[in-house]
Amino acid sequence: MTWEKGDFLYEGKAKKVWKTGDPKVYIIEYKDHLTAFNAEKKATLEGKGRLNNEISAYLLAHLAARGVPTHFVERIDERHQAVRAVTIIPLEVVVRNVTTGSLCKRLGVEEGMELPRPLLELYLKDDALGDPLVTDDHALLFGWATEEELATLKAITLEVNDLLRALFRDLSIVLVDFKLEFGRTAEGDLVLADEISPDTCRFWDLATGDRLDKDRFRKDLGDVLGAYREIWRRLSTREA
Repeated sequence: MTWEKGDFLYEGKAKKVWKTGDPKVYIIEYKDHLTAFNAEKKATLEGKGRLNNEISAYLLAHLAARGVPTHFVERIDERHQAVRAVTIIPLEVVVRNVTTGSLCKRLGVEEGMELPRPLLELYLKDDALGDPLVTDDHALLFGWATEEELATLKAITLEVNDLLRALFRDLSIVLVDFKLEFGRTAEGDLVLADEISPDTCRFWDLATGDRLDKDRFRKDLGDVLGAYREIWRRLSTREA
């Protein structure tokens, strides 16, 4: 099907969103912008939007084919996707398999510890507040999600973690941690939304420990685009 942009809806740090002629479908455009530390650090990398679009489309389709409910409809072209129209739940669900990043800073734990089971955390989606860590009770008492929705999004997140860890393990990549967002469709269904890419995941090369994600930008490690290209190279040449 041919999708055409309608009314402009929203521009975020990494994407733009439009309505289409179908009220149940939006168009997402992936930008070349790169941000870190709540947008305090910014850059533009030509080709980054195309890579994230390719990677996220591949991963969302991979998950959908295995029964995970997602907003993904199809990749339109190098920069655009058609997705189901959803109302985003104002919570980010972070799952951690290996200790690194803010977890180490917050708790003083050693980096690189493989956890005995995935650690799930909830963060409030609010740039002005710095996306603070919150509890289930916060989510329930302030009406950000229902008890049933919390249970569902946690179950989906753990399923996604199992599927993606297995996928990337076959590509000699450690899925260290990642962030998911969820939305409600007009029918009230809870689905995986936003994107899954090196912007939202931490990937470490299994053999070398090299960072293949946005940490290369955060930590000034250089060759950010090369890391994104390597993730796409391994995915796109993977045997089905």
